[in-house]
Formats: sequence, C-alpha cells, structure tokens
Amino acid sequence: MPIPALFENRLRLPVIGSPMFLASGVELVLAQCRAGVVGCFPSLNARPADQLGVWLARIKAELAAWDAANPQQPAAPFGVNLILHKSNPRQRDDLDCVVEHRVPLVITSVGRPDKVVERVHGHGGLVFHDVVNVRHARKAIDCGVDGLILVCAGAGGHAGTLSPFALLAEVREFWDGPIALAGAISDGRAVRAAEVMGADFAYMGTRFIPTAESAAADGHKRMVVDDACADIVYTPVFSGIWANYLANSVRATGIDPTALQGVQDGGRSDLFDDNKPRAWSEVWSAGQGIGPIHRIQPVAELVAQLRREYAAAVAIPAAFA
Repeated sequence: MPIPALFENRLRLPVIGSPMFLASGVELVLAQCRAGVVGCFPSLNARPADQLGVWLARIKAELAAWDAANPQQPAAPFGVNLILHKSNPRQRDDLDCVVEHRVPLVITSVGRPDKVVERVHGHGGLVFHDVVNVRHARKAIDCGVDGLILVCAGAGGHAGTLSPFALLAEVREFWDGPIALAGAISDGRAVRAAEVMGADFAYMGTRFIPTAESAAADGHKRMVVDDACADIVYTPVFSGIWANYLANSVRATGIDPTALQGVQDGGRSDLFDDNKPRAWSEVWSAGQGIGPIHRIQPVAELVAQLRREYAAAVAIPAAFA
C-alpha cells in the first residue's frame, strides 16, 4: 500500500517500535528514530504529567539536530500513544500537549479515537489505532483514522487471539490504508513476511525490551533474553484485560502460573493473599517471539541486524515463480 508522506525517505526498515508501558522512554525513542525506525512511547510514561511536554520538546529538538547533521539519513518520525479508556484521567491534558507540540504520529488505544483524529488532523498529524478484531477495525475506520495496528496472537501486552493471517486478510477486504502488524515479530525475516502478507509495517515491541536504551528493568531485559515462547502466559488476571506476560515474573511474585489457566475475564481474587501484583512493574510483559532474542544490545546494532535479515529475506527467490 502507498506509504504516507510522513514516512517517505525516513525509514531504513518498515518498522514501528510499539509504545511499551514503562519500557519506552526518551532514550529508546531517540535511538529508534536515529536508526531509521519509528520510535513511540505511551504518554503515561512521562511522569508526573507535566513531564510530557518536556519529553516532547527534547525529542523534537534532538531529532531536528540529527537531521541537520545527517541530511542524507534523516531520522524516522516519532509517535505518542494515548490511552482513551475512561479510567485514564490524563487523556484530555495529554491530547492537548500532543497537539501543542504537533506530534506527527499518534497511536490510540482502548476507546473511540474520533476526537483525537479531529484534533491531530488539525496540525497535519496521523492517527493509527490499535485493534484486535474486525469489528474494532471497522469502528476505527468510521472515526477517520489514517492507519490500523492489528494486534494479533502472540503480541506482547494486551494482545488479541486471532492469527495474523486471518485478521490481516479479512481487514484487507475493506481497508486499503496503512496497516502495521503486531504479533511475535522478532527478526528481519518476520518483518519481510508481514509485508508479503499485505501489511505496510511490522509493529515490534518485545524485541526492543532488551536494548541498552530501553527503560525496562534489568531483570525484565534478562528474562526476555533467557526465556522462550513456552514461558509466556496469557491472562486477564493482572490488568483486567487479556495480556501476555512472562511466566517467570509471575512465579517471582509467589503465584504459580499454572493457577491462571482457565481464568476468565475479571480474574480471580482468591489467588492473592493481600495485594494483587502490579501488571508491568511487578509482572513483566513480553510477546511469544522471545525465542530468537539472545542478548542485550544497543538499538543501532539491533536495527542493523534486522536490516541484514530483512535484506536476506527479500533476496530469496520464489520457489514456484
């Protein structure tokens, strides 16, 4: 599909770094953008709330300086994730801040993005919306979004359950706009596979957790490196919404991960003696694609590796051409 002008000649890989709660901060975003992939962070990571403007001013200034010094290799654009659920008391103020700073890409989650679309379009920005099924995709399109992010089975955090083959093919039946595909994408071959399937971007989060610039806890980074897909547990217990977590981080809180099997929406209070472990900060998230991740490395080195893998995949001749 045609790539929006925002991304033209600024990407060295068709990748959007997904905004990860607690893990995505200024350093990670800057490193991703300089390496040629879109860097994003959740607005809620800027704490207290007045730090959001500080973060945005710094990112814009440092990327402008990079572009001035590297006119042949400008930085990729950056984005901010806004949580639209009514439980987020910051959504109105954060949107005001995002508009004030003319953020080029806004990623919306968990709610109707119509008001965000109207305001972000006012300064020429784009809005991509997270969806996990066809119904949500149609609703987002009706709100006027510029792109869809299909969060499929195996993705880190609040993931869906649909196969990327199924969801992407069905959405392409009625949507010819930009699509970013999420779900266990961990190497350059998978990035290329997402394109072949009909996506415009790969949406990668877990792969950037064990990087030098990530704000994730050291233990979180090491667990992503050491564990494999069998160590991922999918449960609504900790956040109230189905999500993928590292089973060993659940075990570290004193809970047997096997006790989460069969738990339905709403969770089980009988699993906890006093306080439920906190999602993200105590129980760490990751997607099923952690198997190929073997070390902690700088973002620039990782993106260079992904580019080599991607190039090798592109060069593979079709067996039945």
